[in-house]
Amino acid sequence: MHGGLIEQGGWFTCSFLIMITIALPKGALLQDSIDLFLQIGLDFRAFLDSSNRQLQITEPTQRATAMLVRAQDVPVYVEYGQAQLGIVGYDVLEEKSPQVAQLADLKFGGCRLSVAVPQESPYRRSVELPPHGRVASKFVQCARNYFRQLDLPVEIIPLYGSVELGPITGMSEAIVDLVSTGRTLKENGLVEIDVLFESTAYLIAHPLSYRLNPEGLGEWVQKLRENALCN
Repeated sequence: MHGGLIEQGGWFTCSFLIMITIALPKGALLQDSIDLFLQIGLDFRAFLDSSNRQLQITEPTQRATAMLVRAQDVPVYVEYGQAQLGIVGYDVLEEKSPQVAQLADLKFGGCRLSVAVPQESPYRRSVELPPHGRVASKFVQCARNYFRQLDLPVEIIPLYGSVELGPITGMSEAIVDLVSTGRTLKENGLVEIDVLFESTAYLIAHPLSYRLNPEGLGEWVQKLRENALCN
């Protein structure tokens, strides 16, 4: 927010320019997210400059500010109103269940959340895994819900680094993790046996901000939707 004094008939009044704030995700979705906003006239390419260390920038036309955060934190900033808009993977929305408005599937960043086991494993379907077996995952809630739906009691082991090490070290029979090309699984001797769901990037908004439509937020959303459909 920027303020200034404007003289009107001998009196000074305070004028403010209110900009929308957007939460952008670090990592795989960042380039496509910046490209999408560039198509509607908002330039956040400074985040792609390796010499830039700023975590929040205002784009050149002074109409919007963006913050660069971990993908898992995007819905948190939006839910708590620090950002009116955000872009995040559907996988994060499923895992976190945040109180945000899901406005559009942006059709990029495609991947899937899958169950994988070692190539030599006798299990080729999730339901074949042993009762009370171990499954390693950073998507603890998604994995727990999935196996609950299968009525298969398993122990979910939270791992937030290289989940593939779970089966490699013998700590778990399987993993639940995001898969894009499958190359990482193959290089570590793992194979997919089931897919929980497909994931792409989603446009989300703070529910109250979206309803109240400050600074023409709805118009920005409509432009983003239209450009996402064209890509």
